[in-house]
Amino acid sequence: MSSNGYTNGHSTRKINFGAGPAQLPVEVLETIQNEFLDFNGSGSNVMELSHRSSAFAKIIQEAERDIREILTIPDSYAVLFLQGGATAQFSAVALNFLNLKPSKTADYLVTGYWSEKAAKEAEKFGKINWVVPKSSKYQGNCIQTKPKYRLINALNEIGVPAEDTWKLSEEPSYFYYCANETIDGVEMENIPTVVPKDVPIVCDMSSNFLTRPFDVTKYAVIFASAQKNFGASGLVLVILRKDLVENNTNKSIPIILDYKVQIANESMYNTPPTFSIYVANKMFAWTKAQGGLKALNQQSASKSSLVYETIDESNGFYVNSVEKNYRSRVNIPLRIVTNGTTNETLEALFLAEVVKSNMFELKGHRAVGGIRISLYNGITVKETEKLVNFMRTFQAKNNSV
Repeated sequence: MSSNGYTNGHSTRKINFGAGPAQLPVEVLETIQNEFLDFNGSGSNVMELSHRSSAFAKIIQEAERDIREILTIPDSYAVLFLQGGATAQFSAVALNFLNLKPSKTADYLVTGYWSEKAAKEAEKFGKINWVVPKSSKYQGNCIQTKPKYRLINALNEIGVPAEDTWKLSEEPSYFYYCANETIDGVEMENIPTVVPKDVPIVCDMSSNFLTRPFDVTKYAVIFASAQKNFGASGLVLVILRKDLVENNTNKSIPIILDYKVQIANESMYNTPPTFSIYVANKMFAWTKAQGGLKALNQQSASKSSLVYETIDESNGFYVNSVEKNYRSRVNIPLRIVTNGTTNETLEALFLAEVVKSNMFELKGHRAVGGIRISLYNGITVKETEKLVNFMRTFQAKNNSV
């Protein structure tokens, strides 16, 4: 093993703590490398195989089989491998399901940047009820004016308003929320309890998908982009109840976004992102080999605990201003504070110095600045330990600035 935790021959690889496209396990990359020029004796790369070929059919069938096994997905749910990322699903969900109830209204819990984008996109197609007002305490409503990060005199401010303050619709077609906001660092571990049992729940799980166990049957629709925890960019996985699609009466859905069409064509109405599906297939097999969601859940808890302990023990040098109940285990935004003020000079130095230690992609999102640490499944505990050791050393060197 190299000092970075990689196998010999990969010692020059940096540790990628970026929010996506994210780092993949080296053993998966090595398998892909070995098959790159000649997949399974076919004499060609997977990217060159027809999506109608028997070789690719086996890949996508294995991928669906494995994810059904990992999540215990019942037959009453469809599994789709689609293009356009999670953003395409912002439109698809509204187009397919806003007509489920006579109200033609959907409830959106906006807790940050991405759920806000989803709500605004859905408003193009029907009536959207914002469950919490835009003036509430999620960071997303600050992104519009791009202010400096709200952390001075606002520690533990960002979070999710109490459920008894939410304003739900009388008879919504569905309830939508994002399980983890990658920019804001807000994660909801549990399904909201105030949503009536007969209201279908739609969840964007893009960044914490496969990091913890959950009950698929509690949801009507789940979607997740691949480039965080299970593959390459260009692919979004959609898991949805078949009965909801059967009840869809909207005849004006663009065909590529029509779930009924995609189910009927087994994700291949047009050429799917074949290589991304191939990588997802490898990642699902890797997930099973790690011990499934139970093992990955434990690893996620261990990694995030290391980082949050470093922040909380820094005496205010590092600040994360998310309520502890809603701290994300996979996306941790932070700022460096000296003399009661955000120190952007030290943040720039941090980002420059960390690269010299073969760690990168730690710059905060352009909308909020600062530093962001993403701990997806491809990041190991050992790699996280290397980062927190750097953080402690950096603080010791610069605490008096």
